[in-house]
Amino acid sequence: MAEDVSPAGNSATGIIVSAPCKRLSEPGRFAYAGLCAVSLAQLFPGKDHRDFRVALVEALVSWLGLCTSVLPAMTAFSCGLGDDGTDTFASLLLQEPVLNGQSILIIQDLVSFSLREGQYDARARVLIQYLSCLLRAPLEELEIFEGTLVHSLKEKQEQQPEEKEGAVRKETKKKLQRYLLIGLATVGGGTLIGLTGGLSAPLVAAGAGALIGTTGAAALGSTAGIAVMASLFGAAGAGLTGYKMKKRVGEIEEFDFLTLTEGKQLHITVAVTGWLCAGEFASFRTPWHTLLHSQEQYCLAWESRYLLELGNAMVTLLSGLVNMVAQEALKYTILSGIMTALAWPASLLAVASVIDNPWSVCLHRSVEVGKQLAQVLRSRQQGKRPVTLVGFSLGARVIYFCLQELSQEKDCQGIIEDVVLLGAPVEGTAKHWKTLTKVVSGRIVNGYCRGDWLLRFLYRSSSIQMMVAGLQPVNLDDRRMVNVDLSSVVKGHLDYMRQMETILVAVGIRTRGPQVERTKTELTKATVLDLCSVRTIETNMQPGELEVVEAAVNGD
Repeated sequence: MAEDVSPAGNSATGIIVSAPCKRLSEPGRFAYAGLCAVSLAQLFPGKDHRDFRVALVEALVSWLGLCTSVLPAMTAFSCGLGDDGTDTFASLLLQEPVLNGQSILIIQDLVSFSLREGQYDARARVLIQYLSCLLRAPLEELEIFEGTLVHSLKEKQEQQPEEKEGAVRKETKKKLQRYLLIGLATVGGGTLIGLTGGLSAPLVAAGAGALIGTTGAAALGSTAGIAVMASLFGAAGAGLTGYKMKKRVGEIEEFDFLTLTEGKQLHITVAVTGWLCAGEFASFRTPWHTLLHSQEQYCLAWESRYLLELGNAMVTLLSGLVNMVAQEALKYTILSGIMTALAWPASLLAVASVIDNPWSVCLHRSVEVGKQLAQVLRSRQQGKRPVTLVGFSLGARVIYFCLQELSQEKDCQGIIEDVVLLGAPVEGTAKHWKTLTKVVSGRIVNGYCRGDWLLRFLYRSSSIQMMVAGLQPVNLDDRRMVNVDLSSVVKGHLDYMRQMETILVAVGIRTRGPQVERTKTELTKATVLDLCSVRTIETNMQPGELEVVEAAVNGD
């Protein structure tokens, strides 16, 4: 039997509040809205996000069917009043009998609410993850629910053949006859689902109905609901892999997206490689073969000719240096003491010309590629859903300048969820990273290695004046900032490619390999639950800890 439709539902988009949340008591609904409002103030303070906070609170009050007289209080909560009310609101909400201890129902409802206008704001997803931790709802269940919502759309896309118009009409008629009664029964006498755009409604009802209730699932499968989902994934349907530069941008010669995983998800991950080498590491995909942060992942293919020259130059530099060292003891003296030397060894400077020019060229091109990536993301080629960016070395530099470019634009918030920059050859002072907080909703991870002598050598002419992010923590006082010292596993700059799986696990990014205690879920919880302090989070691994991670990843 179909559940009652809440008047708080958004019929324009076809997404309706699920029945369990509709049946919350009035104090329970007030606690629900209050918890969201207070959390928004903790997560996204400041004027840059004020409009988002206020708009979300106003929409949520309507969604929950609360009286408009509560709006002033909720707006005040979202602006920082009642900062200590988080525990109280969470406790009241968890005591609601209708939830029967299933706090995941609140999380599911929040996801449906966040999708009501055909977009999934990255800030909304960060809020949902935060509340999942506060309400003790497993983050894995959030991922499963998000996957269920897109499953029907994925099936529709895969099963739609390129047929002649007559054959399509015939198939549509057959489906209509089959699903007509189902549609009528599910909607409960409401508006009939669209004849051509809403025929996937039964698929949604079968997949999502068990989670969000029959009414909510049927609405998601309506013509309006399908339009909402199409907006999330981009109207063209081709996504990032369908992107082609309409014209050459600056000096950029290559800029394409390659698929890493074939799935569809409400949030995506884009990885950016920092260099290429002849042989095993000649592919942009190779460093990311174990990455599994999302079911939908891409890597950026950019300027391969120059990145290959750089990678080969780095290998040549290291090989030449080792060959120049006649005694083993001298080799260790050079490689281990090079960071504290007052002057670089003459043997190293003698081969510097091998790498200086390729490095300089790639430094320049990475800035242009970063700006181009910002244009792609700003145009929503990926659809209106959160994006996580992960990159190492010059790939991290691409991401850094992408974020800097986005921060200059109006309404640039809500696109980027998390960013992970590993061994980044960029400025490491807090003032330069502060602008990133405007566009990044979740974590800003700086993975660095104090002993990366190659990176320091490449910056030898300016290292005295310049703090390099890939060599030290970024001392930014913001809850988003997470510094991870990778010195225990990264012995040199080339290890960012060779040890990528171990590094990803260490910084809280999921991989296909065995998981250890510091999984993404636990790292996220540790970070998220500390957000109220609004301070820099320094994740310094204890001696031997990264070796344990590496051993687990390698199956030792």
